[in-house]
Amino acid sequence: MIKFGVIGYGYWGPNIVRNLRALDTATVVTICDKSSAALRRAKQAHPDVQVTSDFTDVLSSPDIDAVAVITPVWTHFEFAKKALQNGKHVFVEKPFTTTSAQALELIELAERNNLQIMVDHTFLFTGAVKKIHQLIDDSTLGKLYYYDSTRVNLGLFQHDVNVLWDLAPHDLAIVDYLIDQQPEAIVATGQAHFNGLTDVAYLTVYYPDNVIAHINVNWLSPVKVRTTLIGGEKKMLVWDDLEADEKIKVYDRGVQMNSREGVYDLLVSYRSGDMWSPKIENVEALKAELSYFVGCITNSDRPFNDGMSGLRVVRMLEAAEESLKGKGAAVYA
Repeated sequence: MIKFGVIGYGYWGPNIVRNLRALDTATVVTICDKSSAALRRAKQAHPDVQVTSDFTDVLSSPDIDAVAVITPVWTHFEFAKKALQNGKHVFVEKPFTTTSAQALELIELAERNNLQIMVDHTFLFTGAVKKIHQLIDDSTLGKLYYYDSTRVNLGLFQHDVNVLWDLAPHDLAIVDYLIDQQPEAIVATGQAHFNGLTDVAYLTVYYPDNVIAHINVNWLSPVKVRTTLIGGEKKMLVWDDLEADEKIKVYDRGVQMNSREGVYDLLVSYRSGDMWSPKIENVEALKAELSYFVGCITNSDRPFNDGMSGLRVVRMLEAAEESLKGKGAAVYA
């Protein structure tokens, strides 16, 4: 039984506590938050769990094996570092840290102390992303051409990070998982309209072999959209995460180009075949992720969404931020 302390009981913290308590292999010992209102909510929902406003009660407790850090990103490094220094495994909400230097320090500290770090890239544990990974891995889609995502809604405006750091980590973690290559260059453009933080942004990631990923993130959309297009040489797919039943639709459509006598005599043919919606696993992704983390702790296995995974996402965010400041200047890896 892995005993957890949870720091942060705001928007995402209650989901972490609920799912940890649903596991037979874990228990929540202490919930920490600086807000007295949040602690009252926690005590009402979980009267048998200790609550505290002092994070040292969690980080230094000998009764706690692992700490879940569910707080603003600028606090992640401090809390995670102290947890690791006190011999505790760490689960950190995305994005991992505010800088790649911080991420590297935490990774090295965890390795020295033989501890596990997992970054909360929840989408990697959804049935949809697992199925897409399978379709890429078994060559159903063929050679990958592009990943094109729209992740927009009206709000929630953040006060400490811009829309890139708030929404783009979801897609950057997904492309890092699906595309087994390191980016060659990143371009980002965007604009701030209210509080000085970019609220509309467009991010393009260039990979080797002409693979490209484009991500549109927006806090000012009149509607909520969670749609991703993935194109391959053999098949293409649409993933609509707001769709209740057929989240993924695979299309036997594509383009073929043949040349008879040279580049000026190209023959273009279009393939338009069937569409099918594969069955995907119906699981609560966060529960699956936390169960996996507990298993990694128990078996001393490194999670695939470990600190290095978090570092790769942070590095892409840093490059995107640099490009954004340069009005879309390419930042090369």
